[in-house]
Amino acid sequence: MRAPSRGRSPPDGRSPRPRYFAGLARPLAARGAKSRRAQQRRARRNQAATRRIAARGNGARYFKKSRDHLCATASVMNRYQFMQACTEPWPVQLLCRLLAVSTAGYYQWQQRPAQPAATWQPAAQAAFTRHARRYGTRRLRAELRAEGHAVGRYALRSWLHRNGLRALSTRAQRPRTTVADPAAVVAENRLLGQPAPTAPNQVWVGDITYLPLPGGRWCYLATWRDTCSRRVVGWSLAAQMPTELVLQALEQALTLRQPAPGLIIHADRGSQYTSAACRARIDAAGAVASFSRPGNPYDNAQAEAGWSTLKTELLPHGTVFASLEEARLEVAHYLDTYFNLDRRHSALGYRSPQQFERDLNLNLS
Repeated sequence: MRAPSRGRSPPDGRSPRPRYFAGLARPLAARGAKSRRAQQRRARRNQAATRRIAARGNGARYFKKSRDHLCATASVMNRYQFMQACTEPWPVQLLCRLLAVSTAGYYQWQQRPAQPAATWQPAAQAAFTRHARRYGTRRLRAELRAEGHAVGRYALRSWLHRNGLRALSTRAQRPRTTVADPAAVVAENRLLGQPAPTAPNQVWVGDITYLPLPGGRWCYLATWRDTCSRRVVGWSLAAQMPTELVLQALEQALTLRQPAPGLIIHADRGSQYTSAACRARIDAAGAVASFSRPGNPYDNAQAEAGWSTLKTELLPHGTVFASLEEARLEVAHYLDTYFNLDRRHSALGYRSPQQFERDLNLNLS
């Protein structure tokens, strides 16, 4: 009888069986057997690992198994420490040969004198406390080296971490204090392209910031800083920020410093600085007015950079001054006593502004 044609039903009425079914059955069966074998191998590996863990007991294995790892990654001091812990079951000569160190060197390491306690740690604790957590590793290192202690930043960092100490860090500030007067006539930026000042009272920069009070209120601080010594030469604090706030700070600076004619007084384009009263006082002092370019905060970067430091070191995060009088007392102590006379500035070779000016006068004389 002729075989039924492809795609037609056989004569007995049974449905045709696809030719590819027999071809798929064999790969599926092989795949299942392969999966079972993989599961059996994983089970055997787990059982072997369990037996090894049970045989080790406390986890200690024969030290020769760790030789390559110790010799490749561990220092000589670490190998000596390993040998000191293993000299009970094995002789020193065998350990030295396996770990590629000399026997004489190991015995010399054992007989080394005990290291004295670090003498800089009490001094570091005293400096960290005296500066009210305002000093990080760089300023702490400068402070301790000035006291005669040779210590590095990494040792200080480890010491701070071990003792749970952390220096204050800056935080972002958002409110705006510069409101420009579009009708004001301002001068050009006389600091562009000029070399840095080489003596005090050559360039002063000014700016205004805010300080928090209870109930969501603010008080405003205006300062003038000497760009050479970073010293705050004049400041004023009030509940508002009119032009008189800037003039009072400027009057204080001019009275205390008595600058020679030609001093450059630089500020941003805030309406307090571009006012006629402020320009007239600058001209009367024989100084030269200078203003930042429109929308460019980098022209007055030195004045603005001091605000984050002041707020971080003067007010812990989330706190406010109890009143305007308390704010004035705290600011007076911080600026006139601490910042100008004691605090080390990184741009001054970790010297205070007063010490920098004194050293500069000695070099010039």
